[in-house]
Amino acid sequence: MTIPGTIGSDPVTDARARPARTPFDVRAEDPSARASGPAPGTAVPGEGTPPGTPAPAARRRRGRAARVALAAVVPLAVLATWHLLTAVTGYFGPFELPAPAAVWEAGVELAQRGELSAHVLISVQRVLLGFAAGSAVGLALGAVVGLSRLADTLLAGTLGALRAVPSLAWVPLLLIWLKFGEDSKVTLIAIGAFFPVYTTVASALRHVDPHLVEAGRAFGLRGARLLLRVQLPAATPAVVSGLRLALAQSWLFLVAAELIASSMGLGFLLNDSQFNGRTDRIVLAIVLLAVLGKTTDAVVGVVERRLLRRW
Repeated sequence: MTIPGTIGSDPVTDARARPARTPFDVRAEDPSARASGPAPGTAVPGEGTPPGTPAPAARRRRGRAARVALAAVVPLAVLATWHLLTAVTGYFGPFELPAPAAVWEAGVELAQRGELSAHVLISVQRVLLGFAAGSAVGLALGAVVGLSRLADTLLAGTLGALRAVPSLAWVPLLLIWLKFGEDSKVTLIAIGAFFPVYTTVASALRHVDPHLVEAGRAFGLRGARLLLRVQLPAATPAVVSGLRLALAQSWLFLVAAELIASSMGLGFLLNDSQFNGRTDRIVLAIVLLAVLGKTTDAVVGVVERRLLRRW
């Protein structure tokens, strides 16, 4: 037996005994060929999504619909219980608590006479005017107190004491000063809207990140420009929360204003219905106040979400 590659071996036999060389594959080393496919671990559109899975927009719509349906559970349960205790079992008499149908009929009656829309519109107008005035003053004074230690020392204690005064305590004094016109009512509502905005703005500006303030000053911002460009945007979430609280306070102070010194509005409707023994109209006014308060709060909530996305 001869060993390949030694003296005396057959060249043909040697060639057959050697392993064949693999030809050089140019395509395997071509960078363009390697880059033509997705890299390992790269997500490919359409992969990993089970067939029949809804698109993100459809999922969001379904989520919103589910939240709306869930939020309606408690109001519908309250309405059903109300109907059961009044119209079905008679547990409450018509004078104590009228049935939902009776309240609806009272609303239709007032609407046909044009009184319901007048009461609603004048109340909404008073709330918006008082809310705007009180919020503007609260924003300005809250900024001063929040940014100045001297102003905080001078004003914080006095304003804190005035904040504890009940709404009805202001009514006699406002009637003496401003009489029975719209000014007294709007002023009382403005007082109610002022304190939540003032408190939240002052507290938020005190706790703005000092690094943000220093960065703004490094870019040459001072005074009002620093407030509007750096400090107020940083305090935006707290400011909007204060506005929502102020709006709720405005509706509370509206009732206090209209109960005593008014001839129109939902507060007047409450008071007048009590004297006339119209419990159905009393409940109607309460329901309208709840609906209007929630509607205006929802509007402010939309503004809040847009502001937070912007800042």
